[in-house]
Amino acid sequence: MSRNCKTLEQNYNIPTVGGTAANVIDYAQDHDFKYTNGSPIRYIAFPFPVAGQPQSVHHQYIFEGRDVVSGKPMMQAFIDALTVPLTEREKYKGPAPEPQQAESRFLGTDTEENLQQLFKDLDYTDYLPIILPTEERVAEMLKGTSHKPDEVIKILDWPGGKREVTVERVAICAVMAGAKPEHLPVILALANHIPFGNSTSSMANMILVNGPIRDEIGMNYGHNVMGPHNEANSVIGRSYTIMSKTIGGLHSGKTTWSSLGSTMQYNNVCIAENEEALPEGWEPFHVQMGFKPNRLVIYFQRI
Repeated sequence: MSRNCKTLEQNYNIPTVGGTAANVIDYAQDHDFKYTNGSPIRYIAFPFPVAGQPQSVHHQYIFEGRDVVSGKPMMQAFIDALTVPLTEREKYKGPAPEPQQAESRFLGTDTEENLQQLFKDLDYTDYLPIILPTEERVAEMLKGTSHKPDEVIKILDWPGGKREVTVERVAICAVMAGAKPEHLPVILALANHIPFGNSTSSMANMILVNGPIRDEIGMNYGHNVMGPHNEANSVIGRSYTIMSKTIGGLHSGKTTWSSLGSTMQYNNVCIAENEEALPEGWEPFHVQMGFKPNRLVIYFQRI
């Protein structure tokens, strides 16, 4: 929404007002402006929840309620937001800050218990125990790829601020999730899809892996394929969650607001396609999508 408002104002000189629910207004006015949009947008905010409410409640929000931001009657707040002259701060057009490099790649020495707690305090885990990403373990993980540690896979600009997704950062998350070097090529491909989406609905994700690498790393695509009975399926799916929370900056109540969430986000329904069991005449999904049969392909779907 903020990007659409920015486009209308800066490209077409059309005054805009962002309307959002009260639970995300602090993020919209502060975090989104500082790290994502780079352009201050005026907002009005409705009480939460908005979705799923009967029309009578929406009518009350607009015609009888008050704007959460200004405290004014909603329609007056809307008119004022469109007509009151811009402040100096509101005239800023961006851009948002460039990606910031971490000040240090290393933590100080401490006990296993304290370091495990530190990662939890930073909300960098799924709150299950992690493998601590020591320098030696990350170096061993990086043996699973020919890519250089500082190679940038992509630059994220939503929702946790602009940041670089590097091979080394992906390797760190892979270590934390309990992955092995042979799993890293799949996890690197998966890093192109972080962070996972969140809304007030309880969405989750599905990861489908195709190609010969399924057998090379021992992925399950047969009996009990969606159960917790295979190492590769489990740690690859878990890596995606940890990458989304650390590199992707997803933190509940700050940058993501699912009402209930989903237990499927623990390993994101990570499975391989059973190509060998396809009916006669059927092509594997990655071949249907135009890839060669011997390619590693990951299909990512929000569910």
